[in-house]
Amino acid sequence: MITNTFDDKTEAIISPENFYGEKEKVCEICIITFSYVVIENVLQTFRCEKIDDIASANGLTPIYKLNYKGKEIAFYMTMISSTGAGTCIEEAHCLIGAKKYIMFGSCGCLDKEIAAGKAIIPTEAYRDEGFSYHYVPAADYITIRNADIVAKAFEDMCIPYVKGKTWTTDGIYRETKANMEKRKKEGCIAVEMECAGVQAVCDFRGLEYYDFLISGDLLDSQEWDRRILGDDEERNHQLKNFYIALELALRV
Repeated sequence: MITNTFDDKTEAIISPENFYGEKEKVCEICIITFSYVVIENVLQTFRCEKIDDIASANGLTPIYKLNYKGKEIAFYMTMISSTGAGTCIEEAHCLIGAKKYIMFGSCGCLDKEIAAGKAIIPTEAYRDEGFSYHYVPAADYITIRNADIVAKAFEDMCIPYVKGKTWTTDGIYRETKANMEKRKKEGCIAVEMECAGVQAVCDFRGLEYYDFLISGDLLDSQEWDRRILGDDEERNHQLKNFYIALELALRV
């Protein structure tokens, strides 16, 4: 099978160091957002320093650093998808040396009853993508190892949450009803595009990954319900989530 591509017996032909060289460690922890609104707001609110760039044919992705309550914390806006977000972590690790990564974003809700008004903390991710199979052996699910740590921090901050499995897909426009029902029967409460791949990279590289999500759209209905996906309310939620991520960074 094509998914049997994991090879930990021979070395990779290229690495981020081939492009960037050897770098000094700058930060221990890094926050990852998908929102340009978050980046713009944080740059206006905090005293930030640009410390490096993730480079690609699409352009440069700046990595910044700020000081929050005495702790140096890096942050950047990542690409979407397991491949995009996972590769960005590979390169960020090379550039700044961070060992811990906090990522937050939106997801599609598969269970409107248990997820309403709560953050979603993934516990396992269904590997419906290809990227993760290059980093860990083939399996249907990958464990999101630090879910309990995130949950404990949310309890300390009095933030309502629900833990559950998530469905990581590469095909946003091929989320069919039959596949959704299969995932729901297995206990998935959300669908997103990064968790499985990012956890796989972190497992392979010995990094720590902390993730939480908010429900943007609703798939668990007669017809797809866009809800807050892509509107100002979602952007405001993501801005609040950056501050939650800052507090989480102090606790992990």
